[in-house]
Amino acid sequence: MASSSSRVAVLLLAISSAALCAVLSSATVTVNEPIVDGLSWSFYDASCPSVEGIVRWHVTEALRRDIGIAAGLIRIFFHDCFPQGCDASVLLSGSNSEQLEIPNVTLRPAALKLIDDIRSALHHACGPKVSCADITTLATRDAVVASGGPYFDVPLGRRDGLAPASSNLVGTLPAPSFDVPTLIEAFKNRSLDTADLVALSGAHTVGLSHCNSFSDRLPPTADDTMDPAFREKLTAKCAKDPNGTVVTQVLDVRTPDAFDNKYYFDLIAKQGLFKSDQGLIDHPATKRMATRFSLNQGAFFDQFARSMVKMSQMDVLTGNKGEIRLNCAVRNARASGLQTAADEGLAADA
Repeated sequence: MASSSSRVAVLLLAISSAALCAVLSSATVTVNEPIVDGLSWSFYDASCPSVEGIVRWHVTEALRRDIGIAAGLIRIFFHDCFPQGCDASVLLSGSNSEQLEIPNVTLRPAALKLIDDIRSALHHACGPKVSCADITTLATRDAVVASGGPYFDVPLGRRDGLAPASSNLVGTLPAPSFDVPTLIEAFKNRSLDTADLVALSGAHTVGLSHCNSFSDRLPPTADDTMDPAFREKLTAKCAKDPNGTVVTQVLDVRTPDAFDNKYYFDLIAKQGLFKSDQGLIDHPATKRMATRFSLNQGAFFDQFARSMVKMSQMDVLTGNKGEIRLNCAVRNARASGLQTAADEGLAADA
Protein backbone atom coordinates (compact mmCIF):
# COMPACT_ATOMS: atom_id res chain seq x y z
CA MET A 1 0.00 0.00 0.00
CA ALA A 2 1.44 3.37 -1.03
CA SER A 3 2.00 5.90 1.76
CA SER A 4 0.09 9.18 1.93
CA SER A 5 3.19 11.10 0.86
CA SER A 6 3.65 8.76 -2.10
CA ARG A 7 0.07 9.33 -3.20
CA VAL A 8 0.54 13.09 -2.98
CA ALA A 9 3.75 12.87 -5.00
CA VAL A 10 2.01 10.83 -7.69
CA LEU A 11 -0.84 13.35 -7.82
CA LEU A 12 1.58 16.23 -8.21
CA LEU A 13 3.36 14.35 -10.99
CA ALA A 14 0.10 13.82 -12.82
CA ILE A 15 -0.93 17.47 -12.48
CA SER A 16 2.43 18.88 -13.54
CA SER A 17 2.70 16.44 -16.44
CA ALA A 18 -0.74 17.37 -17.73
CA ALA A 19 0.29 21.01 -17.70
CA LEU A 20 3.54 20.22 -19.47
CA CYS A 21 1.68 18.29 -22.13
CA ALA A 22 -0.58 21.27 -22.81
CA VAL A 23 2.43 23.56 -23.16
CA LEU A 24 4.69 21.28 -25.18
CA SER A 25 2.28 19.68 -27.60
CA SER A 26 2.09 21.61 -30.84
CA ALA A 27 -0.85 19.54 -32.12
CA THR A 28 -3.28 16.92 -30.93
CA VAL A 29 -4.23 14.16 -33.34
CA THR A 30 -7.29 12.02 -32.69
CA VAL A 31 -6.84 8.51 -34.04
CA ASN A 32 -10.12 6.63 -34.29
CA GLU A 33 -8.86 3.30 -35.54
CA PRO A 34 -9.85 -0.26 -34.49
CA ILE A 35 -7.65 -1.64 -31.73
CA VAL A 36 -6.37 -5.15 -31.07
CA ASP A 37 -8.37 -7.34 -28.71
CA GLY A 38 -6.89 -7.06 -25.23
CA LEU A 39 -5.79 -3.45 -25.63
CA SER A 40 -7.84 -0.57 -24.30
CA TRP A 41 -7.79 3.23 -24.26
CA SER A 42 -8.43 3.07 -20.50
CA PHE A 43 -6.52 -0.08 -19.52
CA TYR A 44 -4.88 1.33 -16.37
CA ASP A 45 -7.67 3.63 -15.20
CA ALA A 46 -8.33 1.41 -12.17
CA SER A 47 -5.00 -0.39 -11.61
CA CYS A 48 -2.58 2.54 -12.16
CA PRO A 49 -4.41 5.80 -12.91
CA SER A 50 -1.22 7.87 -12.59
CA VAL A 51 0.65 5.92 -15.28
CA GLU A 52 0.61 8.56 -18.01
CA GLY A 53 1.52 11.41 -15.67
CA ILE A 54 4.48 9.51 -14.22
CA VAL A 55 5.80 8.50 -17.65
CA ARG A 56 5.41 12.02 -19.03
CA TRP A 57 7.19 13.63 -16.10
CA HIS A 58 10.20 11.32 -16.37
CA VAL A 59 10.44 11.74 -20.14
CA THR A 60 10.16 15.52 -19.95
CA GLU A 61 12.86 15.70 -17.27
CA ALA A 62 15.16 13.41 -19.25
CA LEU A 63 14.75 15.46 -22.44
CA ARG A 64 15.35 18.67 -20.52
CA ARG A 65 18.81 17.29 -19.72
CA ASP A 66 19.44 15.57 -23.07
CA ILE A 67 17.12 16.19 -26.02
CA GLY A 68 18.84 13.38 -27.90
CA ILE A 69 16.99 10.83 -25.78
CA ALA A 70 13.88 11.57 -27.86
CA ALA A 71 15.45 10.02 -30.93
CA GLY A 72 16.79 7.21 -28.75
CA LEU A 73 13.31 6.30 -27.54
CA ILE A 74 11.79 6.45 -31.03
CA ARG A 75 14.50 4.14 -32.34
CA ILE A 76 14.03 1.65 -29.49
CA PHE A 77 10.28 1.61 -30.14
CA PHE A 78 10.72 0.97 -33.86
CA HIS A 79 13.44 -1.66 -33.36
CA ASP A 80 11.27 -3.41 -30.80
CA CYS A 81 8.02 -3.47 -32.76
CA PHE A 82 9.21 -4.19 -36.30
CA PRO A 83 10.88 -7.62 -35.89
CA GLN A 84 8.36 -9.58 -33.78
CA GLY A 85 5.93 -7.05 -32.34
CA CYS A 86 5.80 -4.53 -29.50
CA ASP A 87 6.77 -6.86 -26.64
CA ALA A 88 9.82 -5.07 -25.15
CA SER A 89 12.02 -7.94 -26.33
CA VAL A 90 14.66 -5.47 -27.51
CA LEU A 91 15.12 -4.39 -23.88
CA LEU A 92 16.29 -7.87 -22.79
CA SER A 93 20.01 -8.21 -22.08
CA GLY A 94 22.16 -11.33 -22.07
CA SER A 95 24.08 -13.55 -24.44
CA ASN A 96 21.30 -13.81 -27.05
CA SER A 97 20.05 -10.25 -26.69
CA GLU A 98 18.71 -8.33 -29.68
CA GLN A 99 20.97 -5.52 -28.50
CA LEU A 100 23.96 -7.53 -29.74
CA GLU A 101 22.61 -7.61 -33.29
CA ILE A 102 24.18 -5.11 -35.72
CA PRO A 103 21.09 -2.88 -36.14
CA ASN A 104 20.84 -2.48 -32.35
CA VAL A 105 24.40 -2.06 -31.08
CA THR A 106 24.03 1.72 -31.13
CA LEU A 107 20.72 1.87 -29.23
CA ARG A 108 21.13 4.73 -26.79
CA PRO A 109 21.97 3.41 -23.27
CA ALA A 110 20.45 6.49 -21.62
CA ALA A 111 17.11 5.79 -23.32
CA LEU A 112 17.22 2.12 -22.27
CA LYS A 113 17.94 3.19 -18.70
CA LEU A 114 15.13 5.74 -18.76
CA ILE A 115 12.59 3.06 -19.65
CA ASP A 116 13.63 0.93 -16.68
CA ASP A 117 13.75 3.97 -14.38
CA ILE A 118 10.13 4.68 -15.35
CA ARG A 119 9.27 1.02 -14.73
CA SER A 120 10.73 1.33 -11.23
CA ALA A 121 8.73 4.49 -10.49
CA LEU A 122 5.49 2.95 -11.75
CA HIS A 123 5.95 -0.28 -9.85
CA HIS A 124 6.65 1.75 -6.70
CA ALA A 125 3.47 3.75 -7.21
CA CYS A 126 1.13 0.99 -8.39
CA GLY A 127 2.84 -2.36 -7.97
CA PRO A 128 3.90 -4.50 -10.97
CA LYS A 129 0.93 -3.55 -13.11
CA VAL A 130 2.48 -1.76 -16.11
CA SER A 131 4.50 -3.66 -18.71
CA CYS A 132 7.81 -2.50 -20.14
CA ALA A 133 6.16 -2.71 -23.58
CA ASP A 134 3.49 -0.19 -22.55
CA ILE A 135 6.11 2.01 -20.89
CA THR A 136 8.16 2.04 -24.10
CA THR A 137 5.08 2.98 -26.12
CA LEU A 138 4.04 5.79 -23.77
CA ALA A 139 7.59 7.12 -23.34
CA THR A 140 8.08 7.24 -27.11
CA ARG A 141 4.82 9.12 -27.62
CA ASP A 142 5.75 11.60 -24.90
CA ALA A 143 9.23 12.09 -26.37
CA VAL A 144 7.62 12.98 -29.70
CA VAL A 145 5.40 15.52 -27.94
CA ALA A 146 8.18 17.00 -25.80
CA SER A 147 10.35 17.60 -28.88
CA GLY A 148 7.58 19.41 -30.75
CA GLY A 149 5.56 16.64 -32.39
CA PRO A 150 1.88 15.72 -32.13
CA TYR A 151 0.09 14.33 -29.09
CA PHE A 152 -1.97 11.20 -29.73
CA ASP A 153 -3.56 8.63 -27.46
CA VAL A 154 -2.25 5.07 -27.57
CA PRO A 155 -4.17 1.94 -26.52
CA LEU A 156 -2.56 0.05 -23.65
CA GLY A 157 -2.52 -3.47 -22.23
CA ARG A 158 0.59 -4.99 -23.85
CA ARG A 159 2.54 -7.61 -21.97
CA ASP A 160 6.27 -8.30 -22.16
CA GLY A 161 7.73 -11.04 -24.34
CA LEU A 162 9.55 -14.04 -22.88
CA ALA A 163 12.32 -14.24 -25.48
CA PRO A 164 14.26 -11.96 -27.81
CA ALA A 165 13.57 -11.89 -31.52
CA SER A 166 15.75 -14.18 -33.62
CA SER A 167 18.61 -12.85 -35.73
CA ASN A 168 16.50 -13.51 -38.83
CA LEU A 169 13.66 -11.38 -37.49
CA VAL A 170 15.97 -8.56 -36.42
CA GLY A 171 17.37 -8.74 -39.94
CA THR A 172 14.00 -7.63 -41.31
CA LEU A 173 14.59 -4.11 -39.95
CA PRO A 174 14.84 -1.67 -42.90
CA ALA A 175 18.43 -0.61 -43.56
CA PRO A 176 19.68 2.90 -44.46
CA SER A 177 20.92 1.50 -47.77
CA PHE A 178 17.48 0.24 -48.91
CA ASP A 179 15.94 1.70 -52.05
CA VAL A 180 12.24 2.56 -52.09
CA PRO A 181 10.93 -0.70 -53.63
CA THR A 182 12.83 -2.69 -51.00
CA LEU A 183 11.47 -0.43 -48.26
CA ILE A 184 7.89 -0.80 -49.53
CA GLU A 185 8.25 -4.59 -49.55
CA ALA A 186 9.76 -4.65 -46.03
CA PHE A 187 6.91 -2.54 -44.66
CA LYS A 188 4.31 -4.55 -46.58
CA ASN A 189 5.62 -7.73 -44.93
CA ARG A 190 4.69 -6.16 -41.58
CA SER A 191 1.25 -4.99 -42.78
CA LEU A 192 2.40 -1.39 -43.07
CA ASP A 193 1.60 0.56 -46.23
CA THR A 194 3.36 3.26 -48.22
CA ALA A 195 1.79 6.05 -46.16
CA ASP A 196 3.19 4.41 -43.02
CA LEU A 197 6.62 4.19 -44.66
CA VAL A 198 6.75 7.87 -45.65
CA ALA A 199 5.36 9.12 -42.32
CA LEU A 200 7.43 6.90 -40.02
CA SER A 201 10.58 7.80 -41.97
CA GLY A 202 9.82 11.36 -40.86
CA ALA A 203 10.99 10.37 -37.38
CA HIS A 204 14.45 11.05 -38.83
CA THR A 205 13.65 14.70 -38.20
CA VAL A 206 15.49 14.06 -34.92
CA GLY A 207 18.57 12.00 -34.15
CA LEU A 208 22.12 11.24 -35.20
CA SER A 209 23.92 8.71 -37.37
CA HIS A 210 27.47 7.48 -37.82
CA CYS A 211 29.46 7.64 -41.04
CA ASN A 212 29.28 3.91 -41.71
CA SER A 213 25.50 4.24 -42.15
CA PHE A 214 25.78 6.55 -45.14
CA SER A 215 29.30 5.90 -46.47
CA ASP A 216 27.73 4.09 -49.45
CA ARG A 217 26.73 7.55 -50.74
CA LEU A 218 30.21 9.11 -50.45
CA PRO A 219 33.24 8.86 -52.80
CA PRO A 220 34.23 6.80 -54.63
CA THR A 221 30.50 6.20 -55.14
CA ALA A 222 28.95 8.56 -57.65
CA ASP A 223 25.65 9.61 -56.06
CA ASP A 224 24.01 12.40 -58.03
CA THR A 225 20.96 12.33 -55.72
CA MET A 226 22.99 14.14 -53.02
CA ASP A 227 23.65 17.87 -53.05
CA PRO A 228 27.34 18.24 -54.09
CA ALA A 229 28.17 20.73 -51.33
CA PHE A 230 26.52 18.52 -48.71
CA ARG A 231 28.37 15.50 -50.04
CA GLU A 232 31.69 17.34 -49.92
CA LYS A 233 31.06 18.38 -46.32
CA LEU A 234 30.17 14.84 -45.25
CA THR A 235 33.17 13.41 -47.09
CA ALA A 236 35.56 15.73 -45.26
CA LYS A 237 33.87 15.00 -41.93
CA CYS A 238 33.96 11.23 -42.31
CA ALA A 239 37.58 11.25 -43.53
CA LYS A 240 38.49 11.89 -39.88
CA ASP A 241 36.78 8.62 -38.89
CA PRO A 242 38.18 5.70 -40.94
CA ASN A 243 36.06 3.10 -39.12
CA GLY A 244 32.90 5.19 -39.44
CA THR A 245 31.79 4.57 -35.87
CA VAL A 246 32.86 7.71 -33.99
CA VAL A 247 31.92 10.84 -35.93
CA THR A 248 28.21 11.65 -35.86
CA GLN A 249 25.98 13.57 -38.25
CA VAL A 250 22.50 14.93 -37.57
CA LEU A 251 19.75 13.34 -39.65
CA ASP A 252 17.94 16.66 -40.21
CA VAL A 253 20.33 19.48 -41.07
CA ARG A 254 17.71 22.20 -40.57
CA THR A 255 16.15 21.57 -37.15
CA PRO A 256 17.98 18.54 -35.73
CA ASP A 257 16.48 18.75 -32.23
CA ALA A 258 12.88 19.58 -33.18
CA PHE A 259 10.20 17.14 -34.26
CA ASP A 260 8.78 18.90 -37.31
CA ASN A 261 8.47 18.47 -41.07
CA LYS A 262 11.86 19.96 -42.01
CA TYR A 263 13.20 16.46 -42.74
CA TYR A 264 11.13 16.54 -45.93
CA PHE A 265 12.65 19.92 -46.87
CA ASP A 266 16.04 18.20 -46.58
CA LEU A 267 14.94 15.62 -49.14
CA ILE A 268 13.82 18.29 -51.62
CA ALA A 269 17.21 19.99 -51.18
CA LYS A 270 18.97 16.63 -51.80
CA GLN A 271 20.25 16.66 -48.24
CA GLY A 272 18.68 13.44 -46.99
CA LEU A 273 21.39 11.53 -45.18
CA PHE A 274 20.47 7.94 -46.03
CA LYS A 275 19.69 6.38 -49.39
CA SER A 276 16.44 5.19 -47.78
CA ASP A 277 15.58 8.80 -46.93
CA GLN A 278 16.51 10.53 -50.16
CA GLY A 279 14.72 7.97 -52.28
CA LEU A 280 11.36 8.99 -50.84
CA ILE A 281 11.37 12.28 -52.73
CA ASP A 282 12.66 10.74 -55.96
CA HIS A 283 10.55 7.60 -56.36
CA PRO A 284 7.08 7.98 -57.95
CA ALA A 285 5.46 5.74 -55.32
CA THR A 286 6.45 8.07 -52.46
CA LYS A 287 7.29 11.46 -53.99
CA ARG A 288 3.80 12.94 -53.85
CA MET A 289 3.29 12.16 -50.16
CA ALA A 290 6.79 13.26 -49.14
CA THR A 291 6.25 16.54 -50.99
CA ARG A 292 2.87 17.01 -49.30
CA PHE A 293 4.43 16.49 -45.87
CA SER A 294 7.08 19.11 -46.69
CA LEU A 295 4.33 21.64 -47.41
CA ASN A 296 1.86 20.65 -44.71
CA GLN A 297 3.18 19.80 -41.25
CA GLY A 298 -0.34 19.06 -40.03
CA ALA A 299 -0.76 16.37 -42.68
CA PHE A 300 2.57 14.82 -41.62
CA PHE A 301 1.62 14.91 -37.93
CA ASP A 302 -1.77 13.34 -38.65
CA GLN A 303 -0.35 10.43 -40.65
CA PHE A 304 2.59 9.98 -38.28
CA ALA A 305 0.22 9.60 -35.33
CA ARG A 306 -1.94 7.10 -37.22
CA SER A 307 1.09 5.09 -38.30
CA MET A 308 2.54 5.06 -34.78
CA VAL A 309 -0.72 3.77 -33.29
CA LYS A 310 -0.85 1.15 -36.03
CA MET A 311 2.72 0.04 -35.42
CA SER A 312 2.21 -0.01 -31.65
CA GLN A 313 -0.33 -2.81 -32.05
CA MET A 314 1.75 -5.16 -34.19
CA ASP A 315 1.81 -8.71 -32.81
CA VAL A 316 1.22 -7.57 -29.23
CA LEU A 317 0.88 -9.99 -26.31
CA THR A 318 -2.22 -9.43 -24.18
CA GLY A 319 -4.26 -11.20 -21.50
CA ASN A 320 -2.34 -14.13 -20.02
CA LYS A 321 0.40 -14.14 -22.66
CA GLY A 322 3.85 -12.91 -21.76
CA GLU A 323 4.52 -11.27 -18.40
CA ILE A 324 4.93 -7.96 -16.57
CA ARG A 325 8.70 -7.77 -16.11
CA LEU A 326 10.12 -6.78 -12.74
CA ASN A 327 13.22 -5.53 -14.58
CA CYS A 328 12.88 -4.45 -18.21
CA ALA A 329 16.23 -6.04 -19.11
CA VAL A 330 15.62 -9.41 -17.48
CA ARG A 331 12.89 -12.06 -17.69
CA ASN A 332 11.13 -12.65 -14.38
CA ALA A 333 12.38 -16.23 -14.11
CA ARG A 334 15.96 -14.93 -14.17
CA ALA A 335 15.20 -11.86 -12.08
CA SER A 336 14.02 -14.13 -9.24
CA GLY A 337 17.48 -15.63 -8.77
CA LEU A 338 18.34 -17.75 -11.80
CA GLN A 339 20.20 -15.14 -13.80
CA THR A 340 23.91 -15.13 -14.51
CA ALA A 341 26.07 -12.03 -14.31
CA ALA A 342 25.79 -11.64 -18.07
CA ASP A 343 22.01 -11.48 -17.81
CA GLU A 344 21.85 -8.66 -15.30
CA GLY A 345 21.27 -5.00 -16.05
CA LEU A 346 21.45 -3.17 -19.35
CA ALA A 347 23.80 -3.72 -22.23
CA ALA A 348 27.04 -1.77 -22.17
CA ASP A 349 27.38 1.46 -24.11
CA ALA A 350 28.29 0.81 -27.74
